[in-house]
Amino acid sequence: MSYLQFHVVFTIPALILMRAIQPRIMLSDRRKANISVGLIAVIAFIYTTPWDNFLVANNIWYYGTDRVIGIIGHVPYEEYAFFLIQTFITGLWTFWLLHRPTVSWFEGSSSQRARWLVSGVFLVAALAGYIMMDASATLYMGLIMAWAAPVLALQWIVGGHHLWKAKTLVLAAFLPPSIYLCIADAIAIWNGVWVISEATSTGLMVGVLPIEEILFFFVTNLLVVQGALLAAHQLQHSKLAGLRRAL
Repeated sequence: MSYLQFHVVFTIPALILMRAIQPRIMLSDRRKANISVGLIAVIAFIYTTPWDNFLVANNIWYYGTDRVIGIIGHVPYEEYAFFLIQTFITGLWTFWLLHRPTVSWFEGSSSQRARWLVSGVFLVAALAGYIMMDASATLYMGLIMAWAAPVLALQWIVGGHHLWKAKTLVLAAFLPPSIYLCIADAIAIWNGVWVISEATSTGLMVGVLPIEEILFFFVTNLLVVQGALLAAHQLQHSKLAGLRRAL
């Protein structure tokens, strides 16, 4: 299996499905949602590119040259595409859940205590990640935590009281795509599309899937979901403010 074939089998069909099931809502709302997910994808692409190039340059993960079309820097074209495709899959899935008319996602109350507690947990995780980078066996896990946890903390600092209120939606939005992509990743690793270095990982495995890969997909999808929900909340707030002004 090549990296392009991986996309054809696993990610592109999922993206098409997520686009096909989008709700029939006002065109203006759909455009705003698409713009929000697009902006999150651009941010994810910019933020992930140097980090992923560092991983490949240092052989933390690597690929067979016969499995990819070409590279920019140290990273295959298909990997750059993955940044965007994953963001759109998870973002559109979140948007679909958000517009389920039969489900009340926001019945809980917001909590300032939870906002600061969860922010603190992510900041501690970031610090732990920096410490773990000092040892070879925990380098990959440390890099994931030091890269993702500060942004997760920032999301909770900015809007954690809203995320706590929508915690059921957060779980429903990030768990299914995370599990799906972990399964796809395991199949890719089993077929030799890419390899996770044993020298810079803990060796803890779930089948053929290193625990670091599971952590990666869970935290990246959580980043997308929380970003999408915060953007949706801001758009809704702006819409209501506009209606009040009109009245």
